[in-house]
Amino acid sequence: MYETIKADLKDGILTLTLNRPEQMNAYTDKMNEELLHFYKEANRNDEVRVIVVTGSGRAFCAGMDLSDGGATFSSEQSAEEYRDLGGQVSLQVYEVNKPIIAAINGAAVGIGLTMTLPMDIRIVKKDAKIGFVFGRRGIGPEASSGWFLPRLVGIGKALEWTLTGRYIPTSEAVRTGLVQYESEDPLAKAYDIAKDIVENTAATSNSFTRQLLWKMLGQEHPHASHVIESRFLHWAGQNADAEEGIQAFVEKRPAKFPMKASELPNFFKATKE
Repeated sequence: MYETIKADLKDGILTLTLNRPEQMNAYTDKMNEELLHFYKEANRNDEVRVIVVTGSGRAFCAGMDLSDGGATFSSEQSAEEYRDLGGQVSLQVYEVNKPIIAAINGAAVGIGLTMTLPMDIRIVKKDAKIGFVFGRRGIGPEASSGWFLPRLVGIGKALEWTLTGRYIPTSEAVRTGLVQYESEDPLAKAYDIAKDIVENTAATSNSFTRQLLWKMLGQEHPHASHVIESRFLHWAGQNADAEEGIQAFVEKRPAKFPMKASELPNFFKATKE
Protein backbone atom coordinates (compact mmCIF):
# COMPACT_ATOMS: atom_id res chain seq x y z
CA MET A 1 0.00 0.00 0.00
CA TYR A 2 2.84 2.40 0.88
CA GLU A 3 6.20 2.99 -0.85
CA THR A 4 8.18 4.89 1.79
CA ILE A 5 6.65 3.67 5.05
CA LYS A 6 5.36 0.42 6.53
CA ALA A 7 2.40 -0.06 8.87
CA ASP A 8 1.79 -3.10 11.06
CA LEU A 9 -1.04 -3.47 13.59
CA LYS A 10 -0.76 -6.11 16.31
CA ASP A 11 -2.53 -6.34 19.68
CA GLY A 12 -3.67 -2.73 19.56
CA ILE A 13 -0.19 -1.36 18.74
CA LEU A 14 0.23 0.18 15.28
CA THR A 15 3.88 0.33 14.27
CA LEU A 16 4.82 2.93 11.68
CA THR A 17 8.25 2.33 10.15
CA LEU A 18 9.92 4.92 7.95
CA ASN A 19 11.16 2.65 5.19
CA ARG A 20 13.88 4.11 2.98
CA PRO A 21 16.82 2.42 4.72
CA GLU A 22 19.32 2.89 1.91
CA GLN A 23 18.67 6.65 2.09
CA MET A 24 18.64 6.65 5.91
CA ASN A 25 14.87 7.21 5.68
CA ALA A 26 15.37 10.71 4.28
CA TYR A 27 12.12 12.65 3.99
CA THR A 28 10.45 13.15 0.60
CA ASP A 29 7.23 14.54 -0.85
CA LYS A 30 6.00 10.96 -1.22
CA MET A 31 6.75 10.14 2.41
CA ASN A 32 4.88 13.27 3.47
CA GLU A 33 1.86 12.23 1.42
CA GLU A 34 1.90 8.72 2.87
CA LEU A 35 2.33 9.94 6.45
CA LEU A 36 -0.69 12.22 6.11
CA HIS A 37 -2.75 9.28 4.88
CA PHE A 38 -1.39 6.98 7.61
CA TYR A 39 -2.28 9.29 10.51
CA LYS A 40 -5.76 10.02 9.18
CA GLU A 41 -6.48 6.30 8.84
CA ALA A 42 -5.02 5.48 12.26
CA ASN A 43 -7.24 8.11 13.82
CA ARG A 44 -10.34 6.45 12.38
CA ASN A 45 -9.39 2.90 13.40
CA ASP A 46 -10.67 1.90 16.84
CA GLU A 47 -8.43 -1.18 16.77
CA VAL A 48 -5.45 1.17 17.14
CA ARG A 49 -4.74 1.95 20.79
CA VAL A 50 -1.14 3.19 20.53
CA ILE A 51 1.09 4.24 17.62
CA VAL A 52 4.83 3.49 17.72
CA VAL A 53 7.01 5.29 15.15
CA THR A 54 10.49 4.06 14.21
CA GLY A 55 12.87 3.80 11.26
CA SER A 56 14.20 0.87 9.25
CA GLY A 57 17.92 0.25 9.13
CA ARG A 58 20.45 2.29 11.08
CA ALA A 59 18.68 5.68 11.02
CA PHE A 60 15.39 7.06 12.23
CA CYS A 61 15.30 9.85 9.64
CA ALA A 62 18.39 11.70 8.43
CA GLY A 63 16.36 14.77 7.49
CA MET A 64 15.07 16.04 4.17
CA ASP A 65 16.20 14.21 1.05
CA LEU A 66 18.72 16.64 -0.47
CA SER A 67 19.24 14.78 -3.74
CA ASP A 68 17.89 17.81 -5.63
CA GLY A 69 20.68 19.94 -4.20
CA GLY A 70 20.05 23.64 -3.75
CA ALA A 71 16.63 23.35 -5.37
CA THR A 72 15.33 21.10 -2.57
CA PHE A 73 13.29 23.84 -0.91
CA SER A 74 12.30 25.84 -3.99
CA SER A 75 8.61 25.98 -4.89
CA GLU A 76 6.48 27.25 -7.74
CA GLN A 77 3.67 28.08 -5.30
CA SER A 78 3.15 31.59 -4.02
CA ALA A 79 4.26 32.49 -0.51
CA GLU A 80 0.60 32.59 0.54
CA GLU A 81 -0.11 29.11 -0.82
CA TYR A 82 3.08 27.35 0.27
CA ARG A 83 3.03 25.20 3.40
CA ASP A 84 6.08 23.23 4.50
CA LEU A 85 5.80 19.45 4.28
CA GLY A 86 6.73 18.68 7.87
CA GLY A 87 4.25 21.20 9.21
CA GLN A 88 1.43 19.52 7.34
CA VAL A 89 2.22 16.22 9.10
CA SER A 90 2.88 17.79 12.51
CA LEU A 91 -0.54 19.42 12.48
CA GLN A 92 -2.11 16.08 11.55
CA VAL A 93 -0.21 14.34 14.37
CA TYR A 94 -1.43 17.02 16.79
CA GLU A 95 -5.03 16.04 15.99
CA VAL A 96 -4.50 12.29 16.47
CA ASN A 97 -6.57 10.85 19.33
CA LYS A 98 -4.21 7.96 20.20
CA PRO A 99 -0.95 8.04 22.20
CA ILE A 100 2.13 8.21 19.95
CA ILE A 101 5.58 6.96 20.94
CA ALA A 102 8.71 7.78 18.92
CA ALA A 103 11.35 5.03 19.01
CA ILE A 104 14.28 7.03 17.61
CA ASN A 105 16.53 4.13 16.64
CA GLY A 106 19.32 6.16 15.03
CA ALA A 107 20.16 9.48 13.40
CA ALA A 108 17.32 12.03 13.60
CA VAL A 109 18.32 15.36 12.07
CA GLY A 110 16.24 18.33 10.94
CA ILE A 111 12.77 17.11 10.05
CA GLY A 112 13.86 13.70 11.33
CA LEU A 113 13.77 15.23 14.81
CA THR A 114 11.08 17.91 14.47
CA MET A 115 8.56 15.32 13.25
CA THR A 116 8.75 13.69 16.70
CA LEU A 117 7.95 16.86 18.66
CA PRO A 118 4.13 16.50 18.42
CA MET A 119 4.42 12.89 19.61
CA ASP A 120 3.88 12.10 23.28
CA ILE A 121 6.83 9.98 24.35
CA ARG A 122 10.28 10.02 22.74
CA ILE A 123 12.89 7.32 23.27
CA VAL A 124 16.29 7.76 21.63
CA LYS A 125 19.08 5.29 20.96
CA LYS A 126 22.01 6.13 23.18
CA ASP A 127 24.55 8.33 21.35
CA ALA A 128 22.42 8.67 18.20
CA LYS A 129 23.15 11.76 16.11
CA ILE A 130 20.29 14.22 16.66
CA GLY A 131 20.00 17.94 16.08
CA PHE A 132 18.13 20.95 14.70
CA VAL A 133 20.65 21.79 11.97
CA PHE A 134 18.61 24.28 9.93
CA GLY A 135 20.91 27.27 10.38
CA ARG A 136 23.80 25.23 9.01
CA ARG A 137 21.83 24.60 5.82
CA GLY A 138 20.66 28.18 5.32
CA ILE A 139 17.04 27.38 6.17
CA GLY A 140 14.98 27.60 9.35
CA PRO A 141 12.87 25.50 11.73
CA GLU A 142 9.83 23.77 10.25
CA ALA A 143 7.21 21.15 11.12
CA SER A 144 5.61 23.67 13.54
CA SER A 145 8.69 23.29 15.75
CA GLY A 146 8.55 26.98 16.63
CA TRP A 147 5.45 26.10 18.65
CA PHE A 148 6.37 22.63 19.92
CA LEU A 149 10.05 22.89 20.81
CA PRO A 150 9.95 25.78 23.34
CA ARG A 151 7.01 24.13 25.07
CA LEU A 152 9.00 20.93 25.51
CA VAL A 153 12.38 22.30 26.60
CA GLY A 154 11.93 26.02 27.29
CA ILE A 155 12.81 29.00 25.13
CA GLY A 156 16.48 29.23 26.17
CA LYS A 157 17.43 25.69 25.24
CA ALA A 158 15.27 25.78 22.10
CA LEU A 159 17.11 28.91 20.93
CA GLU A 160 20.54 27.54 21.76
CA TRP A 161 19.98 24.34 19.79
CA THR A 162 18.41 26.03 16.76
CA LEU A 163 20.82 28.99 16.63
CA THR A 164 23.95 26.83 16.82
CA GLY A 165 22.58 23.87 14.83
CA ARG A 166 24.87 21.65 16.90
CA TYR A 167 24.32 17.96 17.47
CA ILE A 168 22.72 17.23 20.83
CA PRO A 169 24.17 14.49 23.07
CA THR A 170 21.38 12.06 23.92
CA SER A 171 22.15 12.46 27.63
CA GLU A 172 21.47 16.19 27.26
CA ALA A 173 18.27 15.44 25.35
CA VAL A 174 17.02 13.38 28.31
CA ARG A 175 18.14 15.91 30.90
CA THR A 176 16.33 18.78 29.18
CA GLY A 177 13.11 16.88 28.47
CA LEU A 178 13.48 16.65 24.69
CA VAL A 179 13.23 12.88 25.10
CA GLN A 180 12.07 10.87 28.08
CA TYR A 181 14.47 7.93 27.72
CA GLU A 182 17.72 6.94 26.05
CA SER A 183 18.04 3.22 25.40
CA GLU A 184 20.18 0.71 23.55
CA ASP A 185 16.92 -0.65 22.12
CA PRO A 186 14.38 2.18 21.73
CA LEU A 187 11.83 0.01 19.94
CA ALA A 188 11.75 -2.58 22.73
CA LYS A 189 11.30 0.20 25.30
CA ALA A 190 8.53 1.73 23.17
CA TYR A 191 6.70 -1.58 23.00
CA ASP A 192 6.96 -2.01 26.79
CA ILE A 193 5.27 1.35 27.28
CA ALA A 194 2.72 0.71 24.54
CA LYS A 195 1.73 -2.66 26.02
CA ASP A 196 1.28 -1.06 29.44
CA ILE A 197 -1.09 1.47 27.88
CA VAL A 198 -3.06 -1.14 25.91
CA GLU A 199 -3.41 -3.56 28.81
CA ASN A 200 -4.13 -1.15 31.65
CA THR A 201 -5.88 1.99 30.43
CA ALA A 202 -9.14 3.00 28.78
CA ALA A 203 -9.10 4.21 25.18
CA THR A 204 -11.58 6.97 26.04
CA SER A 205 -9.42 8.19 28.94
CA ASN A 206 -6.26 8.36 26.87
CA SER A 207 -7.95 9.98 23.88
CA PHE A 208 -9.28 12.72 26.12
CA THR A 209 -6.03 13.11 28.07
CA ARG A 210 -3.84 13.45 24.97
CA GLN A 211 -6.07 16.15 23.53
CA LEU A 212 -6.44 17.92 26.88
CA LEU A 213 -2.74 18.29 27.66
CA TRP A 214 -1.74 19.46 24.19
CA LYS A 215 -4.67 21.84 23.68
CA MET A 216 -4.42 23.45 27.10
CA LEU A 217 -0.89 24.65 26.30
CA GLY A 218 -2.48 27.51 24.38
CA GLN A 219 -4.90 28.62 27.09
CA GLU A 220 -4.31 31.74 29.17
CA HIS A 221 -6.04 30.57 32.38
CA PRO A 222 -6.47 27.18 34.10
CA HIS A 223 -10.22 27.75 34.17
CA ALA A 224 -10.37 26.55 30.54
CA SER A 225 -8.92 23.20 31.61
CA HIS A 226 -11.23 23.02 34.62
CA VAL A 227 -14.32 23.45 32.43
CA ILE A 228 -13.33 20.76 29.92
CA GLU A 229 -12.15 18.33 32.61
CA SER A 230 -15.51 18.80 34.34
CA ARG A 231 -17.41 18.06 31.13
CA PHE A 232 -15.40 14.89 30.59
CA LEU A 233 -15.80 13.66 34.17
CA HIS A 234 -19.55 14.28 34.01
CA TRP A 235 -19.69 12.24 30.81
CA ALA A 236 -17.37 9.50 32.10
CA GLY A 237 -19.39 9.11 35.28
CA GLN A 238 -22.36 7.98 33.19
CA ASN A 239 -20.47 5.57 30.95
CA ALA A 240 -19.07 2.05 31.09
CA ASP A 241 -15.31 2.69 31.21
CA ALA A 242 -15.40 4.54 34.54
CA GLU A 243 -17.77 1.94 35.99
CA GLU A 244 -15.47 -0.88 34.89
CA GLY A 245 -12.29 0.85 36.06
CA ILE A 246 -13.61 1.49 39.54
CA GLN A 247 -15.25 -1.92 39.88
CA ALA A 248 -12.06 -3.65 38.78
CA PHE A 249 -10.10 -1.72 41.41
CA VAL A 250 -12.61 -2.68 44.12
CA GLU A 251 -12.53 -6.33 43.07
CA LYS A 252 -8.72 -6.30 42.73
CA ARG A 253 -8.73 -7.59 39.14
CA PRO A 254 -7.49 -6.27 35.79
CA ALA A 255 -9.96 -3.91 34.11
CA LYS A 256 -11.48 -4.75 30.73
CA PHE A 257 -12.57 -1.42 29.36
CA PRO A 258 -15.38 -1.88 26.82
CA MET A 259 -15.53 1.50 25.08
CA LYS A 260 -13.77 2.73 21.94
CA ALA A 261 -12.01 6.05 21.31
CA SER A 262 -14.59 6.93 18.65
CA GLU A 263 -17.32 6.96 21.32
CA LEU A 264 -15.72 9.96 23.01
CA PRO A 265 -17.55 13.24 22.34
CA ASN A 266 -15.55 16.23 21.14
CA PHE A 267 -15.04 18.30 24.27
CA PHE A 268 -12.71 20.74 22.54
CA LYS A 269 -14.87 22.44 19.91
CA ALA A 270 -15.00 25.68 21.85
CA THR A 271 -11.19 25.81 22.14
CA LYS A 272 -10.48 25.46 18.41
CA GLU A 273 -10.40 28.59 16.25
